[in-house]
Amino acid sequence: MDVRYGISRREFVARLGLLGSLALTFPVTALAELRQGQSNQPIPDWANTPDWKTLAQVQEILFPAGEDIPGATDIGAGVYLHTAIENPDADGEDREFVYQGIGWLNDLTRERHKKTFLQLTATQQESIIEVIVQSSAGRNWVSLLLTYIIEALLADPVYGGNRNGIGWQWLEHQPGYPAPPADKTWDQLLLRRTQA
Repeated sequence: MDVRYGISRREFVARLGLLGSLALTFPVTALAELRQGQSNQPIPDWANTPDWKTLAQVQEILFPAGEDIPGATDIGAGVYLHTAIENPDADGEDREFVYQGIGWLNDLTRERHKKTFLQLTATQQESIIEVIVQSSAGRNWVSLLLTYIIEALLADPVYGGNRNGIGWQWLEHQPGYPAPPADKTWDQLLLRRTQA
């Protein structure tokens, strides 16, 4: 999804949900079970830092949960993003740009509200995101975050997103077999090759 084309996040979610009327066919009980199971999972230390709390909130605004639609938190978008940009072999430009965007976001909120992004109400947070996307850099930042959210929705759960295959279930996608084992993911294979 490219925000340059003026699609709101709500339209984006609605269009994605229309893929085969999936929003209507996804079992609400499956999503409820997933959300219940998530509350029992330990939260990684990095997820409690202000930067990652901010990113998690932005992701939830960009890809909100609905009654029968998994949101960014449900699909593990934060874990996926962390895995992707904090990996030593990852694209350093993406990592730098993601963190730079958090700085812009908080600078703008301090300027307008004298608070950090996390201290704002949900409505104020949405307004700040709307202001951010009015600049080219802000649009690119939101677009990059949306790209990682969609990857988290579609990728194999071994990479940290798409928890329990919830994205695949929602989209009624039958993944290929066999799924990659944890020791054969792209980053592990790359690491072995560079060590050889």
